[in-house]
Amino acid sequence: MRSLLDLTAPLLIGAVMLGAALRGVNLYEAMLAGTRKGLRVMADILPALLVLFPAIRLLRASGLPELLGRLLSPLLDTLGVPPDTALLMLLRPISGSAALAAASEIIRQCGPDSLTGRTAAVMIGSSETTLYVAAVYFAAAGVRRSRWAVPAALCADLACFLSSAWICRILWG
Repeated sequence: MRSLLDLTAPLLIGAVMLGAALRGVNLYEAMLAGTRKGLRVMADILPALLVLFPAIRLLRASGLPELLGRLLSPLLDTLGVPPDTALLMLLRPISGSAALAAASEIIRQCGPDSLTGRTAAVMIGSSETTLYVAAVYFAAAGVRRSRWAVPAALCADLACFLSSAWICRILWG
């Protein structure tokens, strides 16, 4: 079974190339055109990434997420959300790697089979790095004003975090 899975990508690429060749598509020119488009997208995205990564690092180094996490703990406890997940919920919309580090720390401290550990795992698996994705895709598409897209996405993240905590509490609480 493992060898079949290892062959999936080469077989898929080979099938696409064979189909293109049978249709008379110049594969070399098509690949060059795709590469040109990819480089243009990369050039459009690069400024957003160059601003976003240091900003995330500065935010994390400032200690602000930890402070906000401590301040939000009483509210989260009232809502039925494990307070230990506050830092994860604050970091996830900003940085996937920082959120993964926070989730890893929660699971290490509380245990993978604890309610808090399971909640952290479900939260990170069912949410998105909203601000990062918005910055990258809006930069690539040339969107200057996001209007309600970012607030709506952040509300969706909040709904995801709350429902993750509630579902975990129902299943394992």
